[in-house]
Formats: sequence, structure tokens, C-alpha cells
Amino acid sequence: MAHGHSHGPQAPLGPASRTVRVLLFSIIGVLLVVTVAALAALWPTTAPRKLNRSAAIDYLDASVEGVAASSCGPMDCATVRARIQGGPLEGTVVELAKLSPGAATPVLHVGDRIVVTQEVRLTADGPTYAFADFQRRQPLWALVVLFAVLVIGIARWRGVAALVGLIFTWWVLVTFLLPAILAGESPIAVALTAAALILFVVLYLAHGVNARTSTALIGTFVSLGLTGLLGWYFVGAAHLSGLTSDEATFLITSVGNIDLSGLLLCGIIIGSLGVLNDVTVTQAASVWEIHAADPGQSTRRLYQSGMRIGRDHIASTVYTLVLAYAGASLPLLILFLIGNQRFGDVVTGEILAEEIVRTLVGSIGLVASVPITTYLAAVLVSHQGTGVVGRARSPLQDRVRATVTVGFDRARRSTLTPPSSEPRSSPPAANAEAKGVPSRRAARRSKRSDKAKTWKPPAAERDFWDEMP
Repeated sequence: MAHGHSHGPQAPLGPASRTVRVLLFSIIGVLLVVTVAALAALWPTTAPRKLNRSAAIDYLDASVEGVAASSCGPMDCATVRARIQGGPLEGTVVELAKLSPGAATPVLHVGDRIVVTQEVRLTADGPTYAFADFQRRQPLWALVVLFAVLVIGIARWRGVAALVGLIFTWWVLVTFLLPAILAGESPIAVALTAAALILFVVLYLAHGVNARTSTALIGTFVSLGLTGLLGWYFVGAAHLSGLTSDEATFLITSVGNIDLSGLLLCGIIIGSLGVLNDVTVTQAASVWEIHAADPGQSTRRLYQSGMRIGRDHIASTVYTLVLAYAGASLPLLILFLIGNQRFGDVVTGEILAEEIVRTLVGSIGLVASVPITTYLAAVLVSHQGTGVVGRARSPLQDRVRATVTVGFDRARRSTLTPPSSEPRSSPPAANAEAKGVPSRRAARRSKRSDKAKTWKPPAAERDFWDEMP
């Protein structure tokens, strides 16, 4: 699932006011402490359990050496010979279990790179080999490289930061979230902790440590908490067990103490995290851009302007989760289409009800994040001052700026004052001035003098001195 928006060029706002920075630091500090405490309490201390198997099964890389037709009673089958690649059996040619024809049976050709299973049973004379899957490492790595090259080539350093954040997200899921759930911890607590940890690193890494990013982070936390609360209530109210897939059934029979309804809720939180993050960052950036264009706007005007953008944002993203879940459930939807069931029974059945709860809870959190983040950003940015930087200058900074301004003023006057010369006869214009009638030359001199007195450095130079620490 991917949904992107252009945040546009960011306004050149300086640091926020001291009050705003203290408030943001306090809120972010509390959230960080809670996240670290939850991470320490929920971190799995033991390795994940492995499935108990009646036979030892190994997965080996191999390549197809030959395919021959054979008989399987009344049907025609295929006998496949494969050469093992790597490991102690490298170079060994083995015969795989016969493949019977069918829609789910793959068609193998000589040279195909495959994965075979080696099963060793105590009652058998030797190991048996069977086709397991195709090797897909090469095309997948090529796709990963292509994706990374495009992201870095277009987004430059921000693209690098985004890829690092993506790797960190995967690390959190594999080393913390999944092992903690297998250890029997509460899936909702684990999901919220993992989401918080991901948000802290990904947002600040991709968008920088500043007031704008901190505002988006707080808005995401609030919306994520709302999503978790709604998911917890409606999963329980709808009596969703989470046993709607073969994988869930196999997991509960193999592991035993997995809370599948909590696992469903965990999936809702993690699944909505990416789109939620995008919405909050965009809304915070929009409010900052509006303030940069007109720093004199009140909090109410900023909120109203930001919400006009937010409504368009909602209209373009509200169907994102719906299409994502529908795309992942197309085979299920086709079964419902050809089945002989009433529409009401199909919708209220647990299989489809699970997807409806998952979709609507995530969408509610997504929609609610727009006014939440917009209001937070409007309150914070309207209290950081009306200047470009929004903070008071130090006395040393004021003296430096005054000295530079006086220097510019003197230089300007020297270029506007005509050089001295020997006295000469007064022109007719001087006679006119003596009589009290202003001439054109006198008017121009007066205008230049007034301009020199009121001259200030250009805006870029004033901004430079304003931004001195």
C-alpha cells in the first residue's frame, strides 16, 4: 500500500518561540519516556518458539535437470530431476516426487531455479525430495535496487533518509513486534509501542528535528490512539475471533496461546500507520506554509485555511485503505459474487465483517487526524510570532545589526552625495531657490536625502542577521 503527496517547498521559517519549543519538548519528552518504558517492559527475552515437526525438513536450492512424462495410475504425471546447489549435497542429482496435473501444479522446465524440500523420516530408507517453490531472489533484488535508485535519484538525501527509515521499520517488526506477540504479550500494547518507536525515528529522520515535524508527530500519536481505541471496541462488539483464514487456524493449532482477535487489532494499527503519517505531515506543512504567506493570521484563520486543504486531502485519501484491503481480498470477493447468499448475510458474516471493521476503523483514524493535526499546528505556529524567525534577538545581535545597518546607511549616502567642487556662478535654478521657488534639481536632492535616511538593508540581509543565534 502506498499513498504519496507532495508537501511542496517548505517555508524558510526559523526556530519557534521559546514557549512553543518548551511545550513541544515537554509533550515529546513524555511520549518518548512512555515509549521507552513500554519497549523495555514488552521486549521479548526468549527466542521465538519453532514449530514441532514429526520429520526433519530442510529447504535446498536446486536447478531443474530434466522433466519427463510418467504415469500416476489413470493420470499423466511429470517426473522431475533436480541438481542441488550449495551445502553438503551440492552437485547431487535427486528425483522429486511426481507432479500431478492441475491448476495449482507448476509447469517446470529445464534450467528453472527452484527450491526443494528434503524430508528425513526414521521409518524411511532415505530422504525424500519434493518441489517447494521457485527461487525469486534475483528478480526481487533487481526490483529493490531499481526502487532504491529511483528514490535516491529523485528525492536525494530525503530519499536516503526514507530508505533508512524503511529498513528500521522492518527491523522493529521482525525483532520486536512479531517475537513479542509470539511470547504472549498483548498485541495492542505491542502494536502501539512498535508504532510509536517507528514514528519517532522515521518522522525525524525524513523531515528533520523541528517544530513542524514535532507537531505532525503529536497529531499522529493522538490519531493512532483513537484508531486503537475504536479498533478495540468494535473488534469486541462485533465478536471477531480472527479465525477467518487458514493461516490463523494453523497458527492457533501450532502455537496455542496467540490472541487472534488482538492480532487482528494489531494489523489494523500497523496497516493504517503509513497513510496516517503521510496525512499528518502534509497538514502540518500546509499550516506552516499558510503562516509563512501571511504571518498576521489568527489561530482561527489558520485552522480554517488548513482545513480547506485538509478536506481535499480527506477526499483523496478516504478510499485508500478501502482499495488496499479490497485489492488484497479479490479472491474472497469473487467467491461471494458467485455464491448463492443474500447480500446482508455476506456483509455481516465474520469474513467480510473483519475487513469492514479493519477498513472503517483505519479510515476513521485517518479522517480524524486532519482536524487534530491542523488545530495543533495552527495553535503552535500562531504563537511563534509574526516575524520570519519568531523569536527575540539577543542584545549582542541587536548591536551587530545596528552597526551593519549604520554602515550600509553611510555607504548609501556617500553614493548619493555629489562630489565637492569649486564655487562657481549660480545657475538660474539657484536664483530660483534663492527666491523660494524649488527647482527640479532641489526636489530630486531632497527626495534622495529622504530615501537615504530611511534606507534599510534588503530583506535577505535582514533575515540573515535575524537568524544569528
